[in-house]
Amino acid sequence: MKNSSKATQAFDQWIRGPFVEINTELEALYWQQEDRDNVTGIGDSLKQQLESQGRELIKVLLAESNTSQRFDSAFNLLGSVGLYMAACRRHELTEPSRETRSPLIEASALAMHIGPTIGMAPRFSTAHLTTHNIAENGHYKRFTTLHDESLFVDYNTRSILAFKRAAEALSKIHVMGVSHPLCYDLLLAAKQGLNEVIASNSILFSELDTDRFFHCVRPYYKPYRVGTQIYRGANAGDFAGINIVDMLLGLCRANEPFYSQMLVDKFTYMMPEDQQLLRDCMQQTSLMDDFLGQHQYNNQAWYQRNLALFLEVCKLHGATANQHHDQLVNKYIAQPSRHVQSQHMDKLTASGPPLHILLRSLEKLRDLRAANPRDDISTRHHDILTLHASLN
Repeated sequence: MKNSSKATQAFDQWIRGPFVEINTELEALYWQQEDRDNVTGIGDSLKQQLESQGRELIKVLLAESNTSQRFDSAFNLLGSVGLYMAACRRHELTEPSRETRSPLIEASALAMHIGPTIGMAPRFSTAHLTTHNIAENGHYKRFTTLHDESLFVDYNTRSILAFKRAAEALSKIHVMGVSHPLCYDLLLAAKQGLNEVIASNSILFSELDTDRFFHCVRPYYKPYRVGTQIYRGANAGDFAGINIVDMLLGLCRANEPFYSQMLVDKFTYMMPEDQQLLRDCMQQTSLMDDFLGQHQYNNQAWYQRNLALFLEVCKLHGATANQHHDQLVNKYIAQPSRHVQSQHMDKLTASGPPLHILLRSLEKLRDLRAANPRDDISTRHHDILTLHASLN
């Protein structure tokens, strides 16, 4: 960490060392119980060690008040503070429903100092653990040494990067036009990116252990308080690429109330550069509307060739949504939640709302991306049929 203070470096090294070791020891204790969701009265000395060691390091940083000299160092520090607060939440050293203000006073103050300075929510975000997680000697920041945590992060990162590649390709089509000779090449690049998402998700689905994820990985992504406000957990979709694909393909629209609300909710959980990309995309017309507007050229070779591939890309994007919802969400959240004891149900999701509301929202998003017919939200089902009908 170049140009970082000694206090910042000390905290970073603690997060990469003792912090991970303590969390891993606590997970081993929880795992031995019949009720693996219970953390009360388990490993209390370890919890106190985690809380006090982190607090003392953060006190020095707070007194230093020199956290935002450069974006990358401030962002990295926000992630470390956020990981600490998330771990305290996981071990119920802090729990939003029983308090009106976070007991992690110094950590909250530091997070609230850094977050607004760099234009992000004052907690750890998906980027802190995936695309902007600096590795040292082959190891990036994480909560535990558990294999299933690294598996989850690695394949989520691969999917995010693949979505970003697809989004970049589609963005270039937008400024060149759907009739441009290189539109086909760029659609091929988007198709490859989406195929890579599907491949990553398939490996995750086959290799990630359901119980380990549900009981030992997922709990670190829960909402927690910073100061008086509760911030939802980090979400794998908190990056612009997937929404750029949504909107440039035309499967989702920024003026659709359900979808626009989701965009508003995620802005400060994304990197500032992603926030700007998303703002720009929200003002653009979609490739689907471009093709619908050029129906008069349906006898031209470019139209037939490019449209056929465009529709393949739309179908693939829908397949990623189906895969995420029908496999990953179902296997790793919905099914195991049926066996959770009642006292733990209100603390189940990372996104804040109760599980049944979250699942209903995810179904809507899946159906938008897959262009499935629905009565309650406007999907592109009929427009996709219209475009298919224009192919020879």
